Amino acid sequence: MFDTLQDRLAATFKSLRGKGRLSDADVDATTREIRVALLEADVALPVVRTFIDAVRERARGAEVSQALNPAQQVIKIVNEELVAILGGETRQLTYAKKPPTVIMLAGLQGSGKTTLAAKLGRWLKEEGRSPMLVAADLQRPNAVNQLQVVGEQAGVAVYAPQPGNGVGDPVAVARDSIEESRRTLHDVVIIDTAGRLGVDAEMMQQAADIRDAVEPDETLFVVDAMVGQDAVNTAQAFLDGVGFTGVALAKLDGDARGGAALSVAHVTGRQVMFASNGEKVTDFDVFHPDRMASRILGMGDMLTLIEQAEKAFDAEQAAEAAAKLQGTGGEFTLDDFLQQMQAVRKMGSLSKIFGMLPGMGQLKDQIAEIDDKEIDRIQAIILSMTPGERAEPKVIDGSRRARIAGGSGTTVAEVNGLVDRFFEARKMMTQMAGGGGMPGMPGMPGMPGMPGRGKRARAKQGPKKGRSKRGSGNPAKRAAEERAAAARRAGEAPPPSEAADFELPKELRDLL
Repeated sequence: MFDTLQDRLAATFKSLRGKGRLSDADVDATTREIRVALLEADVALPVVRTFIDAVRERARGAEVSQALNPAQQVIKIVNEELVAILGGETRQLTYAKKPPTVIMLAGLQGSGKTTLAAKLGRWLKEEGRSPMLVAADLQRPNAVNQLQVVGEQAGVAVYAPQPGNGVGDPVAVARDSIEESRRTLHDVVIIDTAGRLGVDAEMMQQAADIRDAVEPDETLFVVDAMVGQDAVNTAQAFLDGVGFTGVALAKLDGDARGGAALSVAHVTGRQVMFASNGEKVTDFDVFHPDRMASRILGMGDMLTLIEQAEKAFDAEQAAEAAAKLQGTGGEFTLDDFLQQMQAVRKMGSLSKIFGMLPGMGQLKDQIAEIDDKEIDRIQAIILSMTPGERAEPKVIDGSRRARIAGGSGTTVAEVNGLVDRFFEARKMMTQMAGGGGMPGMPGMPGMPGMPGRGKRARAKQGPKKGRSKRGSGNPAKRAAEERAAAARRAGEAPPPSEAADFELPKELRDLL
C-alpha cells in the first residue's frame, strides 16, 4: 500500500548521501520532496503541514549541522516524526476489571467490520481469552450468516439470536449478549454493528443506542485503508457523534495510496490499535507505530517477523532439525525440510515475509513476482516419495524420479531440481550450523575447493610464479622461516609465530 511513498522517500534520501553538511537550501529541497511524496500518498493536508514543519525545524538544528553523517540524521528525524504522526507508542486493549470486556466495532458499510471481528476474536483467543462475537448488524443482507461463517473459520463462538436481513432489534441483541457471555463464561464480547453507505443521523443514533446499552470498554472505529480522504472525514464525524477509543485499519494489503490511514490517528487523537493486512483470519496484527514507520522508510520490520516465526515454528522440531544439521541428531532429511517449509508457509505469503527484511524495498518488483505455489509444488513432490526416499534421497534414481514426477503432477526436471537444491541447502546449512563460517569466504572453512586450501587445491594451482626458492619475499617472514628451519634441523620446536609472519590469502588481499 505504501510502495509509492516508500519509493519517493528513498529517492529523496539518496540525493542527500555523500554530503558532508546540509545547507538551508538542501533542507528546503528535501522537505519539499517529502511534502510532495506525502500529498501524493493521500495524507491529509493538516498532517502534512505539521509533519513538514517539525522535520524542517529539526533538520536546521544542531543535531544535523553537527552530525558526522547529516543524511542519516535526517532519516532518523523523519522516522521519529513518522512514529509521532502514527500515534507514538503502541496502545493495548483496556480490559474490564470484572468480565466480560465489551468491544464495540463501528464504521461504514463495506469497511470490513465483520471480517475484522473474527480476526480480533481469533487474536484474543491466542492471547488466552475466551471471546464471543455478537451479530448486531441486522440490516445488511446476510451479515449474520457472514459473521457465523468467519467466526467458525476463526474458531470463535458467535451469538446470533436474530436472523437479520432487516428483522430484529440490534440494541436488544447487544444488551442480551452481555448476560449470555456471563452464562457461557466468555470474558470478551465483540459486537459487530451495522454500517451505512455514508454518515447519517439514523446510523449515528443506532450506534449511540448500542453504546449506551452495553457501555463498551473499547469502541473501535474500523477504517477501510483504501477509501482515501473520506476516511478521515468519516472518522471525525463518528468521533463527534458516537465517540471511539481506538482505530482498526482494514485492507492494509490493498494497492491504494493509503495515506489517509496514516492521518486518522493525528486528526482524531485516537491511536490505531490493530491492522488487518490480508484475507485470512490470521492476517491480523497489533499496530506498532515504530514498526510501520520503519516499513515505510524501507528499513524492514524484523520484530514482527520474529514474532510470526515464534508462532509458526515448533520449538522441539526446530531443535531436532538444528541437532541434525550439527551432526548430533542423525541426518537432516526431506521430511525435516518439508516441516521447515510448512512452518514458513504458516507465517504468511513469501512476498510479505521478504518485505519485512531490511533493504528489501529495492527489490519490490522481484518480491512481488514470488509464487507462493512453489511451496505447494515442493510439498507435492516430497509427499509423492516413499518414507525411505525421504529419509535417504541418494537412492532416488532415474526411474524413481519419473514415478515421483507422475505422482506429484510435476516434471522430472522439477524433481531433479528439488533434489539437487536440497543437497546444496543441507550442505550449506550444515556448514553454518557447525560454526564453519559463511561458505565461499576465502581463508575460512566451509567451502571446499577454494584456492589455497589443502594439498589438492595447491596441486591444482601449481607452483607460484615470481617466488624464489630461497623463501618468502617478505623479509620478516623469510627470517622467521629461516629460524624455523634451523630449529627443525637442530631437533627443536619451531619458535612461536609473530604478527609479521601472517600473510592474508590472495583472494582476501584482492578483495581488500
